[in-house]
Amino acid sequence: MYEGKKVLVAGGTGTIGIPTVKRLVERGAHVTVVALDDPAYARELLGPKVEFRRADLTSPDECHAVMEDQEFVFNLVGVKGSTGIGTSLAASYFVPMLLFQTNMMDAAFKAGVSRFLFVSSVCAYPQGELHTEEDVWNGMPKQNERYAGIAKRVGELQAETYLLEHQWDAVRVIRPANVYGPYDDFNPMTAQVIPALIGRVLAGENPLVVWGDGSAVRDFVFSEDVADAAILALEKAPVNVPINIGSGQGVTIKELADTVASLVPGKPSIEWDTSKPAGDPVRLLATERAQELLGYTPSTSLTDGIARTIEWYLSNTDLANRRKGVVNAGE
Repeated sequence: MYEGKKVLVAGGTGTIGIPTVKRLVERGAHVTVVALDDPAYARELLGPKVEFRRADLTSPDECHAVMEDQEFVFNLVGVKGSTGIGTSLAASYFVPMLLFQTNMMDAAFKAGVSRFLFVSSVCAYPQGELHTEEDVWNGMPKQNERYAGIAKRVGELQAETYLLEHQWDAVRVIRPANVYGPYDDFNPMTAQVIPALIGRVLAGENPLVVWGDGSAVRDFVFSEDVADAAILALEKAPVNVPINIGSGQGVTIKELADTVASLVPGKPSIEWDTSKPAGDPVRLLATERAQELLGYTPSTSLTDGIARTIEWYLSNTDLANRRKGVVNAGE
């Protein structure tokens, strides 16, 4: 399907983007990556077989320019960071996310793109323990995720409107769980839970202090598994049918912290700050639809995924620390 195709990967320097680009190149696609990164940094990440274009995707004109002659699009652009950052910098999250999504999808429609992958998120769901794809409209997103969650819902609705009014049947939708892996943000002040823990312990924090009592249960999915799902979804997913992408297993935060601590040099002890909130007791994604429609099953265990992430960070600390901004997917 991808051999010889012109494929645009927006946000292709991010956690999901890099492994997605690698898979597309292996399949013979002519890949262009668009992001806000410094071009020298991006080309170091992407290698010589991938074209890189720096563009501000909040600009409709720049979206139309990068979309010219593209056949397939992976829209992995997002504003990623910790829940706290997403609340304290609410406008800096919400407004760009709406603009990226609206501009990219509109440009793809007007350019006649035949396949377009929209990456939604677990944060689109309301409060609940086990989310099936139909649950998304059963309530509002959680209070501390409502900006990102509503923005993702708007993107899904935008795709519906183009199908209803213009019969544009290009869009496929996936909703990943909590994604982690190499090329992530490891800054403890802005990162999500796994890279934040890794960044802290590798900076020498011992004991490692973790909020709550460790009982909360989450679904963590490795970035390369999400890239596999993205490739499959563009090829096999029905039009505008959202598909959850998760590990299929719940992990307690205690299990997570213990795993990180056991895999880093020095093996720090862990202290639990029970004066701080632990979060929702359980939050998981039902993944049967991914198996049924895509034939997708994740192949990376939590231990293997964290070990590979730590190994990458230790081998690429300088590269990781050069990562600028948060305008990448992935997401």
